[in-house]
Amino acid sequence: MRIQAGDMHFQKLNQAVRATEDTRVIIDNCLGQRYIASGLGGKEIVINGTPGNALGAYMDGCTVTVNGNAQDATGDTMNAGEIRIHGSSGDATGYAMRGGRILVHGDTGYRAGIHMKAYQDKVPVLVVGGRAGSFLGEYQAGGLIVVLGLSGDGREAPVGYFCGTGMHGGRMFLRCEEPPAGLPPQVHARAATDEDLEEILPHLEAFCSEFSEDLEAIRNGRFYLLTPDTKNPYKQLYTQN
Repeated sequence: MRIQAGDMHFQKLNQAVRATEDTRVIIDNCLGQRYIASGLGGKEIVINGTPGNALGAYMDGCTVTVNGNAQDATGDTMNAGEIRIHGSSGDATGYAMRGGRILVHGDTGYRAGIHMKAYQDKVPVLVVGGRAGSFLGEYQAGGLIVVLGLSGDGREAPVGYFCGTGMHGGRMFLRCEEPPAGLPPQVHARAATDEDLEEILPHLEAFCSEFSEDLEAIRNGRFYLLTPDTKNPYKQLYTQN
């Protein structure tokens, strides 16, 4: 099925995507329509243009490719599937993700990976090729966040301010020569080992395959691994009962 979105109302567009028996849907001239692929599974959706907020919210097994940029809250509470963005994404990418994978070729805005969580075999993954804005991994409780900094010189951490604020689970990999400044005391940063990098290798391979990047060049860069320091919990932030 092929849809010319243009100025079509987002509700009508989403109804058409849901109603078709076709498993492959191409949306041309997308102009900010919201909620595409929300709650859906079992479809391959190609979007030419710019989808609106909450692309793939609660998504449960679709594969979505965006030939353009995405707006805010991409993959909000996503459960399974994959979103591939051949551009940049807005704020809160991967908000409360609980499964699946998001690949962003360019940059992402503020609060990417906020409230990401993992449970048993559900491990969400967010890979950003460029830079991430401030509050990356805020309150992260699980999953993997990888930021490659391909748009920079590879020295400075490819993140904004307040990285890892409230982080209490999961792992964050940053490709840079120096760890980000001003990390909270509850977050530990160290140089990633070859063994550590084996964990993200399948995701790097998928990223490079989708966006035609050089895997060896990326792997040859230095990575820092950020993890929560369980010896220094956040109990002082809460009132005792």
